[in-house]
Amino acid sequence: QVQLAESGGDSVQAGGSLRLSCRISGFRGSTYCWGWFRQAPGKEREGVALLGSEGSVTYVDSVKGRFTISQDNPKNIFYLQMNNLKPEDTAMYYCAAGVVFWLRPKYYNYWGQGTQVTVSS
Repeated sequence: QVQLAESGGDSVQAGGSLRLSCRISGFRGSTYCWGWFRQAPGKEREGVALLGSEGSVTYVDSVKGRFTISQDNPKNIFYLQMNNLKPEDTAMYYCAAGVVFWLRPKYYNYWGQGTQVTVSS
């Protein structure tokens, strides 16, 4: 059974840091892309960061230089390190798996249940 489970969300002040984790289970093969997405109240879900099957990465412009996506293969976990957090980063964060290296939620078939990040000014 394919599963993703996020953890690490919290409430922090602006300028702080958090590391989100996504534990992966039940996947076969190594051709998946792993992504982090977020959804703020009243807004559409947006792509934040992607890690391709060959190690390529991409980020939405608003987080470049602040967020880093990475993977720990032996542990089947991938991460989103978030530094210099801003109030506009407040959202529910989801990890997801798909086969298209594109920051669009519609291309991702497997999703975790989300972890809340709240950044206060």
